[in-house]
Amino acid sequence: MISTNTSDSRGTLASRAVKDVYPVSRLVREARVLLEGSFPLLWVEGEISNLAMPGSGHIYFTLKDEAAQVRCAMFRNRNRQLRFKPENGMQVLLRVRVTLYEGRGEFQLVVEHMEEAGSGALQRAYEALRQRLGEEGLFDEAHKKPIPATPHTIGIVSSPDGAAVHDILSVLKRRFPSVAVILYPVAVQGDDSARQLVDAINLAEYRQECDVLIIGRGGGSLEDLWSFNDEKLARTLFSCSLPVISAVGHEIDFTIADFVADVRAPTPSAAAEIAVPDAKQLLANILGLKQRLTGMIRQWLATEQRHLQHLQRRLPRPDVQLKQQKQVLSQQSRLLDSAWQRAVTSRQQKLDFLTARLKHPRAQIDKQQSRLSALTHRLTQAFRAELKQTETALSSLQHRLQRQLPEQAVAHHRHALNSLSKQLNRLMLLRLDKAKHGLSQQVRTLDAVSPLNTLERGYSITTRKSNAEVLTRADDVEVGETIQVRLLKGHLACEVKGVSEK
Repeated sequence: MISTNTSDSRGTLASRAVKDVYPVSRLVREARVLLEGSFPLLWVEGEISNLAMPGSGHIYFTLKDEAAQVRCAMFRNRNRQLRFKPENGMQVLLRVRVTLYEGRGEFQLVVEHMEEAGSGALQRAYEALRQRLGEEGLFDEAHKKPIPATPHTIGIVSSPDGAAVHDILSVLKRRFPSVAVILYPVAVQGDDSARQLVDAINLAEYRQECDVLIIGRGGGSLEDLWSFNDEKLARTLFSCSLPVISAVGHEIDFTIADFVADVRAPTPSAAAEIAVPDAKQLLANILGLKQRLTGMIRQWLATEQRHLQHLQRRLPRPDVQLKQQKQVLSQQSRLLDSAWQRAVTSRQQKLDFLTARLKHPRAQIDKQQSRLSALTHRLTQAFRAELKQTETALSSLQHRLQRQLPEQAVAHHRHALNSLSKQLNRLMLLRLDKAKHGLSQQVRTLDAVSPLNTLERGYSITTRKSNAEVLTRADDVEVGETIQVRLLKGHLACEVKGVSEK
């Protein structure tokens, strides 16, 4: 019986030695590595519960939704960047790393960034679209179209049931009753609202029946006004040939449509005031201009009447003027006849003088021929003398060139080049020896300040087990947390039993 039990016991030990038995710490550690390697840095949205904010500065809470929950930790170096105070029940958007807290074997999320959900996400999308469209030039003042001073027809793109349309119509009726109004009914919020706004603007563009368009609605939250932040709507407004006034929300509300439109009005009522002039003020201005024009015309007529009377007094009798002009004409006729006779006589005398001096053309030709022959002889002699002088100078230059051939200079420079090449090789060898000596000194210096020498003297490096963060303060860890201690040879996994800040 005894020998039989001994055999069974040995068989159990042998089978256990063959199996790969995981310690709990190894299992948890490898599970953590697997989790962290499987999930990238990601965004998670949910509700805060079980919020704890201890004196260490870290934040611990549970993130949950209708079906599940997960533990979260946001360390002190990250929560300093928070712009709000987290509270239980708050809906938040987190950027997290998925990990496993080895001390309790608990799945958790390490939070890198936290912001309020809902309006925060919409605000990021709004800012990104505004920056991108601005860089494309959709908001540039150079593309803005002027609003006509006195439009005949105004188009309104809005909900027919909203207060914005009634406010616009009321202001138009009060300021400029004669203007025609065309309403393009659309939904100003909801999933289909942006498409209806685009279709209404395209319809107004196709019909070309309006002088100016007003697009808008009353105030609301960012979600209510989101249809007016649609990118397709912005590009449709930018390409529209009609002037567009944007009147979305209240004075503090700004949408992408406000930046793209030609004019942004703070309210729908203000848009109507921008679109049309005040008829009463316009009529008063016209009456004032009429009175000024009437006065100016009367003043001009009085001035012209006085000028006409002055000219009538200065105008002499026509018969006296005619008699005086006849006398002047008769005197000028006599002077002209006398001058003509003198000119004819002078021209005749000059013609006779020139005729007496004129020689036969043959004599002129013979004289010029003789002169040409003399000049040809002188030119030939001068050319020959110049040619002889040039040949002499060329011969002299050839002799000088023969004396200055470059063979000797080339030999001299080749000798100098060989000498400089040998000198360069010697200097390179000296420089390499000096560099090797300096490198050896730096290696010895680096070895002297190596942290491994510090570990040889009995010191160690302590890090957080979860994320390898180097620990320098006792209050950076909690009781029960696993930490890692690096020695000169090997590592120690330790559990914190107590914390003292002294």
